[in-house]
Amino acid sequence: MALGLQLLADGKGDAFVSAGSTGALVMGATFIVKRIKGIKRVAPSPVIPANKGSFLLLDAGANTECRPEMLVQFAVMGSAYMEKVMGVKSPRVGLLNIGAEETKGRELEVEAYKLLSKSGLNFDGNVEARDLPEGDCQVVVTDGFTGNIVLKLYEGVASFFGGKIKWLYSGAGKLGALFSLGKIKTFSKQMDYRETGGSVLLGVRKPVIKAHGSSDSYAFFNAVRQAKKCVDGNVTGAIEEYVKEMSESDKEQENG
Repeated sequence: MALGLQLLADGKGDAFVSAGSTGALVMGATFIVKRIKGIKRVAPSPVIPANKGSFLLLDAGANTECRPEMLVQFAVMGSAYMEKVMGVKSPRVGLLNIGAEETKGRELEVEAYKLLSKSGLNFDGNVEARDLPEGDCQVVVTDGFTGNIVLKLYEGVASFFGGKIKWLYSGAGKLGALFSLGKIKTFSKQMDYRETGGSVLLGVRKPVIKAHGSSDSYAFFNAVRQAKKCVDGNVTGAIEEYVKEMSESDKEQENG
């Protein structure tokens, strides 16, 4: 992993894909490939299926303690990725919280709400965990502790429903499955992590993709394809531009 990341940093590759340790990959990407100038933290950012397409969750586990400005940067990076790689124009950003009101949450969420409201991003306000599966927001930001709990719960519920569907259509239910086969396949494909490929580590100078530890050849194929989309869409360049624009805007407000 260290050798591959060093080759990436030396310009001998355009992107890096690994199914190794998430912690080691985040550390290696941060200290070998380096962060984009102005970005404070690297954020693992999985694409999660929803009723209306999918959404990007960040941070999904690397930064358990965050400051409000870090959540704004997560929103910036997530917006760039969804636009350049997923093709979502002006993605809606939601701040994960325990209520829709702007006064809800800890100091982290209250202050982040204020900053996001002035960020120039397509900020849609607070979003509750129960509303995530609907997919009204394409970028959902939170601290890594909360994000990892959401991710693991999502995975567990998906596994639970997958098992229940198999049970429903077992035995005599197989006859009903014949008439619902198309819908079952569509649903299974939507919930299959292999379809996305992996979780992009946003914030580093070159695309780094964390593939699932149990990835098979199909998952790796999509992870490599995901990495290529990051390169072709110049995601890092888009993030740099976002950060530069926000920095200039902050300076103008200070001078004004």
